[in-house]
Amino acid sequence: MHTKTLKNMAGIYLHIPFCKTRCIYCDFYSTTRSEAKDRYVSALCKELQLRKSYLGNEPVETIYFGGGTPSQLSREDFEKIFSTIKKEFNMDQCKEITLEANPDDLNPEYIKDLSSLPFNRISIGIQTFNEQTLRLLKRRHTAQQAISAVKECRLAGFQNISIDLMYGLPGETPESWIADLEQTVSLNVEHISAYHLIYEEETPLYEMLLKHKVEEVDEESSVDFFALMIERLTLAGFQHYEISNFCRPDKYSLHNSSYWTGKKYLGCGPSAHSFDGNTRQWNISSLDQYIDGIEKDIPVVEIEELSINTRYNDFVITSLRTMWGLSLNRLEKEFGVELKQYCLDNAQNYIDTGKLEIRDETLFLSKEGIFISDGIMSDLLWVED
Repeated sequence: MHTKTLKNMAGIYLHIPFCKTRCIYCDFYSTTRSEAKDRYVSALCKELQLRKSYLGNEPVETIYFGGGTPSQLSREDFEKIFSTIKKEFNMDQCKEITLEANPDDLNPEYIKDLSSLPFNRISIGIQTFNEQTLRLLKRRHTAQQAISAVKECRLAGFQNISIDLMYGLPGETPESWIADLEQTVSLNVEHISAYHLIYEEETPLYEMLLKHKVEEVDEESSVDFFALMIERLTLAGFQHYEISNFCRPDKYSLHNSSYWTGKKYLGCGPSAHSFDGNTRQWNISSLDQYIDGIEKDIPVVEIEELSINTRYNDFVITSLRTMWGLSLNRLEKEFGVELKQYCLDNAQNYIDTGKLEIRDETLFLSKEGIFISDGIMSDLLWVED
């Protein structure tokens, strides 16, 4: 793994909460109330104006429209948002503007609209190409629609396309997972995010699990799926640059990398999180309360002042996940000699057994360590007495 210095620039995350229908596994904040869209877009623009000083005038390097389903917005909605961003923020060095999209929204006419906007990266939520599983998950698209969406985006000129996959799905086998990976590789995308299914409480899928309508895959199968993914995607030329993310050389997600490397980011919209280096802040997870607060110039937010120990823990969890690793020099500079020594003391057993490696004053997960990364990171965290 090579190390590459990431410059200090900021990111903007915009949460678009609208969905035509809700997927049965999703616990992100979303709503099917599309009639509130116009009022919401106006509130989002106003929040950008109200919070323009949050990033301390740092240049904006990345913008990310996440959801929900951002591809539920129209070209006119996006034009209004981009006009506000350009007016309020320093965009001279902006390199990456991502739109999360559902395959069934990406028809040729809509893609043409997107190509006329500043977007230069599309992240397509496919999850799986297995028709039966797509229906079970209440996804709105078919496998063919997903394949066509990728190809249409390429034809429209998009040179940075990402696909989201899920594994550990009900009924999944090594063969069906390999089929998903092979189909993904054949589409020649630049980036792949792949996450293990989590049965989140209060989701319809969790209720199905409790009623034994679906079964969770066992731990051994989960490890096998993860190993298959790493093997197949690295063989196909992808860099495994973060535990759940793979990319063609130098096509990593700049925006998501800002989370993992401690950059500042401003999050706007209901449930969106922000980070300014010393505090975390998040908006209320309610469309009505969010809009009402913004319209009255009193955003409904919670703020957490981060202690040095909390920031140390965040640093461990985020940096060790990536190919850039955990910089021991930065650890000492930002958190002091004692926390650096605490980290090394707790890491020593994993270093001795080859699960962690130190190169160029940087701590990395080894190929074996990736498989027990949660346990390793947990053991390096500061635990309050």
